Amino acid sequence: MADRFAEIAFTPLVRAAQERHGSRAAYARLEGGPPNHDRLGEREAAFIAARDSFYIASVSETGWPQLQHRGGPPGFIRILGERLIGFADFRGNRQYVTVGNIAANDRVALFFMDYPNRARLKLLGRARAVDPAAEPRTMAALALPDYPARVERGILIAVEAFAWNCSQHITPRWTEAEVARAVAPLRERLAALEAENAALAARLRAAGLGDDRIERDGLRAAGAP
Repeated sequence: MADRFAEIAFTPLVRAAQERHGSRAAYARLEGGPPNHDRLGEREAAFIAARDSFYIASVSETGWPQLQHRGGPPGFIRILGERLIGFADFRGNRQYVTVGNIAANDRVALFFMDYPNRARLKLLGRARAVDPAAEPRTMAALALPDYPARVERGILIAVEAFAWNCSQHITPRWTEAEVARAVAPLRERLAALEAENAALAARLRAAGLGDDRIERDGLRAAGAP
């Protein structure tokens, strides 16, 4: 099986379900060809590096899955190689579920979302916790000096496979910063119009026109009927 993600994810029971539901033939074609989807390319690296959050799933020693959110400034997920990524693990609610889980089972799944562009990338890998005292050079590579959060450890993830998902059913969403960037030209245009209107009103006052005339002519200059 050439596609690494399919090799891991398409177990016999999964393939049987695909056969029952009519998608097996299409995925069988995906599995052919040279090995792929086991090393991050430029597209994947750029996508991951631009994210400000992701979801990570792990499995406990009792077999229960756990999904947790990780966030930070854009770029907090470091691309350390075509098969290695990492991030500084900030102090949160101190449950340490993921840390405990990967101590027994290092297999993890990561989900990266780009809501504005309706794109998503899922990644399978093997995770390990990094002790800051034992591996200062690794922690230096993950450091975020300007981000005000307490770093408890690093997490390194060796990439096993990845797959892009289709955009179906992804509702576009924007962060506050993304909305601010989008409306910035409108704010600039509004400020320019307000300044232009104020300058026109000042000229009319200097000409000795009344307030009613000033208001009427100012509105007309701004394009009002």
